Amino acid sequence: MTNKGEPVVENKISMNGLITKSIGGIYYVEAPNGLYSCKARGVFRKRGTTPLVGDRVEIDVTDEFEGVITKVHERKNELVRPPLANLDQLILVVSTCEPIPNLLILDKLIAIAEHKGIEPIIVITKIDLDEHEPLQDIYSSAGFDVYISDNIKGDNVDGITALLEGKISGFAGNTGVGKSSLLNAIDGTLSIETGEISKKLGRGRHTTRHAELYKLDNGGYIADTPGFSALETGRYDIILKDDLEHCFREFAPYLGQCKFRDCAHIKAKSCAIQDAVEKGEIEKTRYESYVLMYGEAQQIKEWEL
Repeated sequence: MTNKGEPVVENKISMNGLITKSIGGIYYVEAPNGLYSCKARGVFRKRGTTPLVGDRVEIDVTDEFEGVITKVHERKNELVRPPLANLDQLILVVSTCEPIPNLLILDKLIAIAEHKGIEPIIVITKIDLDEHEPLQDIYSSAGFDVYISDNIKGDNVDGITALLEGKISGFAGNTGVGKSSLLNAIDGTLSIETGEISKKLGRGRHTTRHAELYKLDNGGYIADTPGFSALETGRYDIILKDDLEHCFREFAPYLGQCKFRDCAHIKAKSCAIQDAVEKGEIEKTRYESYVLMYGEAQQIKEWEL
């Protein structure tokens, strides 16, 4: 029995595929023999679930290159905003200037990736315009892979391209940092729209309208997503205060060494994390982001989630 409005499938042909784009309730599913335009079965609405770009799905073919999504396979992770699933890594793009790097936003994005089990990788752009070494040192010392990119010359792109092979990678960062320019440098056939920085606002204009996976020749998929900030993302992908310390990987060697078992690592005596900050073993800016994020997490009422 089918839901009202769903096509009746005779001589059903089922196949698996990957959702590469979603616009207005239509899902574009890449299957072994081509791209199918699909709707989702009504059962998903009843369950309160929605297929996402990046989902591995099963479809029933209803017509030539049209179908119905009948099953969403188990996800290993998902982001609420931007709506993406099954990411292997999140490429976090930050510029040396124009816009000036906001380390709190970057650290929030990193924490969300860590919380979701997605490998965060830092790419610093616009190295032709300002020094990149101080920013690189902060995140290299925290244990992250950091790459630099000159989008104008196309330098240092090969190493980033190799990272993408056979993986689903999200690209994120504040508007104007050069995500689209970087993607075009990685693969010139993408021709993703780019926009100039708005000097009046101090940030870029939104140029990307929807989440979409682009397939590369090396078997990888990359997602260029609408410009967004972690301030918005944090309203959807929530990290509770007790989980936050595990989202800062450089804290790991010191956890369990504080005097008090329930140490929040904020204004506490004999705190191993604060001692490491004072000794320069943990970057001060990273710790400051933790403190601000912990304060925000304290305002979350778990029963409201």
